[in-house]
Amino acid sequence: MTKKNQDRTYEQSFAELTAVVERLQSGELPLEETITLFERGVALSKECESYLENAGRRVEVLLEDRDGNSGIEEFDDLED
Repeated sequence: MTKKNQDRTYEQSFAELTAVVERLQSGELPLEETITLFERGVALSKECESYLENAGRRVEVLLEDRDGNSGIEEFDDLED
């Protein structure tokens, strides 16, 4: 993430991404504006993904026990 993006929260990035998607779905934009907006959406999507990956790593660290074993367990399908 760039320095500029570090000032923005995940929620702000996601809200902007949502607004971009809504504008793109309207289908009423000129082609050049659509492409520019799509590029912005891709950048925001990557930004949000980065936030989520970092949050996941932090959760994993918090769940590790003192022996270094992960406290994360796989979920099985609940078919009982």
